[in-house]
Amino acid sequence: MREFYNENERIAVVTTEPFARLLDYLAPEGGCKIGSFLILPLGKRKVMGVVWGPGEGQYEHSKLRNAITVIDAPPMSYSMRKFLEAVSDYTITPLNLILRLCTRVPDLNKPSVTQKVFSLVSNHSDFKKTPQRDRLISALSKANKNKLTIKEIVNISGVSTAVIAAAARAGILNEELILRDSPYPVLDPDFKPKKLNPNQINVCETVKDLQRQNNFSAILLQGVTGSGKTEVYLEAVANALRKGEQVLVLLPEIALTSEFFNRVKNRFGENPAQWHSGATLAERRRVWKMVARGGAKLVIGARSALFLPFMNLGLIIVDEEHDHSYKQEDGVIYNARDMAVLRASVERSTVILASATPSLESWVNAKNGKYNHVRIHERYGEATLPNLSAIDLRKENLKSDEWISDSLEKSITECLQNKEQSLLFLNRRGYSPTTVCRACGNQISCDECDARMVEHRFINRLMCHQCGNTKAMLDKCPSCGIKGKLAVVGPGVERLAEEAQIKFPKAKISVLSSDLHGSAKSIKDEIQKISEGNTDIIIGTQLVAKGHNFPKLRLVGVIDIDIGLQGSDLRAAERTYQLVRQVSGRAGRTDNKGRALIQTYQPEHPVVEAILRGDDEEFWVSEAKQRELASMPPFGKLVGIIISSSNFERAMFSANQLKKNTQALDIIGASVYGPAPAPIARIKRRHRIRFLVKSPRTPGLQDAVRKWVANVSLKGDLRLSIDIDPQSFY
Repeated sequence: MREFYNENERIAVVTTEPFARLLDYLAPEGGCKIGSFLILPLGKRKVMGVVWGPGEGQYEHSKLRNAITVIDAPPMSYSMRKFLEAVSDYTITPLNLILRLCTRVPDLNKPSVTQKVFSLVSNHSDFKKTPQRDRLISALSKANKNKLTIKEIVNISGVSTAVIAAAARAGILNEELILRDSPYPVLDPDFKPKKLNPNQINVCETVKDLQRQNNFSAILLQGVTGSGKTEVYLEAVANALRKGEQVLVLLPEIALTSEFFNRVKNRFGENPAQWHSGATLAERRRVWKMVARGGAKLVIGARSALFLPFMNLGLIIVDEEHDHSYKQEDGVIYNARDMAVLRASVERSTVILASATPSLESWVNAKNGKYNHVRIHERYGEATLPNLSAIDLRKENLKSDEWISDSLEKSITECLQNKEQSLLFLNRRGYSPTTVCRACGNQISCDECDARMVEHRFINRLMCHQCGNTKAMLDKCPSCGIKGKLAVVGPGVERLAEEAQIKFPKAKISVLSSDLHGSAKSIKDEIQKISEGNTDIIIGTQLVAKGHNFPKLRLVGVIDIDIGLQGSDLRAAERTYQLVRQVSGRAGRTDNKGRALIQTYQPEHPVVEAILRGDDEEFWVSEAKQRELASMPPFGKLVGIIISSSNFERAMFSANQLKKNTQALDIIGASVYGPAPAPIARIKRRHRIRFLVKSPRTPGLQDAVRKWVANVSLKGDLRLSIDIDPQSFY
């Protein structure tokens, strides 16, 4: 295919607008390359697009409009275009929506602008000192980088802009203008490597050998919690940097992991680029531009970072690869773990999937030889794995409004006496999941969704966890109007914190839940406080299981493991096993032995027994056998289809029309279940009708589904969404 198109030549363009097909334009003045980012006229608007190839000749040359201009950015690479096409094909999503994922950056079409930065002069001790100047000089001396904006200096020093300006006039600070979109500092792969144990060294050598092949390879890096998986894959990052390659590290909760960034800086001497929702718009633009130009060698990002236009991507790492946060559930529906493997295959690069408790899909791929499987069997240094035991709640004298058993209370008391931390884990946000009227039995529900509202007493609101809608706390039942009869049922972390404060009145308690903190920075500060030992009892949701290191934590109490084992979720056993093993692994990560106590009414449950035995391999073998017998993922394929509308009859009529013709699916041996109202039948006032397609593993599944749903006429506000490999079934 041609690389360059002269002015007025016909070109095919993918736009970011809702057109599922390529549009023909004429190349702009000066011509353009394949992959060039363009500004295009569309009606009366100006839109963005990418040159995808030669025009198809469907329209007369005289009727085509010229592209306006080429955006100042490197053309999208061949491998990136192939990746976007592959994602589009796999997820059955129009290519224009996939293109949007990799162009969601502000002012991409505008030229780079300059910004004023300041740096501390080397002989600053020669100047007259004042308390404000001392604070300024001290802060800049400790800063992570040399050149800082006024806003950055104010944030780290607390002095006013007037003090900074005066210091610049006095010659204490150097002032200069630099491009806002400038390259990131060079990372040194040999800056400060950490000493590794023999097991880690062996794993590193295996990974390095695979990287040397300069071809696609997928590696499942499995290691018990605290075994030093991060140090191992940072050595793989160093290998890639030495080769001049770019690296992407995906984290499930990037905005919360300040400790991880500190480890990266300590290892390579400089901070990496960051891509996540907490980054400023200016910083995201800089990341995008520098990734495309090779000025950012290491990017730490959330799942959307997978769609950055890397110039030479040699290594992708998916940390905590089992985490369900990697699944994008709205808009373009995709699993970042799977798409990371897909991108690595297109780029002919290496992908490392790291986890202490891998997903069953990755475990099976490793068993089948599709992935290379490397393991770290022991904790790093003197640390050992915690002792796990169950507390049989049938033998405890728990009151109806209490959730901390006598046995767990005794163990917490021992930790308090020894100045050690305890963690209480309950995977329920808020104060209580249900508010019920004892007069009429009505459960307080969301006005927009068919979901119960959760009481959040700390903020004095009721909240819907489906749409985010909130309302004030009620003093009477909205159904029967009787006052004083509303009662909460079941615990959330806020209610558990209330009980803990009563039982341990002198203890300092921290609650880690995304609802209770206004920003990622607030959660970071709380985690930092815990890490420094300024908390006695930590109470948290699954947020506490995501890789945090609390040196003084000795005891983990799982309040109610039975919650995760309820219902008909395909992955209930797998998720419960992973979550409890992960959160238990927070205990005893230094040289003192940790303990994990699991409260349950069914200690004989196979999942509970597997957790207590700690035999991961035995659990995966058992879980895989059950899935294989039922031909369920990863041994079969599932596709979720949701038809939605503000009108129930309209949605159900369209669903019934779709069910009448399943010939395309019948050919590949797929079964169709539904239509039926989804378990949560209404979200944001839209009624939801669900299908579930179950199929053998066959390469023709996407084509069959594409042909099948083509029978639906989406008129009015009808919407159809397709979820390949669904992780949730609501």
